[in-house]
Amino acid sequence: MEITAWILVILLFLVGMAGAVYPVLPGALAIYAAFFLYGWMVSFAPFGVWFWLLQTTIVAVLMIADYAVSALGVKRFGGKRASVIGSTIGLLLGPFVIPVAGLLIGPFLGAVIGELITGTDLRQAVRAGIGALVGFFSGMVVKLVLQLLMIVLFLVWVLVL
Repeated sequence: MEITAWILVILLFLVGMAGAVYPVLPGALAIYAAFFLYGWMVSFAPFGVWFWLLQTTIVAVLMIADYAVSALGVKRFGGKRASVIGSTIGLLLGPFVIPVAGLLIGPFLGAVIGELITGTDLRQAVRAGIGALVGFFSGMVVKLVLQLLMIVLFLVWVLVL
């Protein structure tokens, strides 16, 4: 049973890390679910209050930062609320419309279209699109680092402490 639990935990970790790049996957929630899966299949004994407080705080920070970092990138490059909404829609739809390349093209085009709809000139709209990409990549780095921290903390709690 323990081997099966570890295989499933590792699969959830992989899905979670992929979710840092591909926004349709659950990301941090898959990693968080792995902790419960381990607890149910093996034992909750290694986890104490501090483990759950740290992990829950990281998940909350990730959820807030996911939106905030992307929005900050757009705003920093002069984009409006419409370009933030457009880049979010593009980020979600882009990979389905144009597999692989849509992950980059989607947020950029979404932000540009959002700006153009509000009457912004093309030059500024493209600038907001670049900001959407900067925000996307910045957010991806933050998510990768924090999700890796979640996994490392889990391993420390289970294997070391």
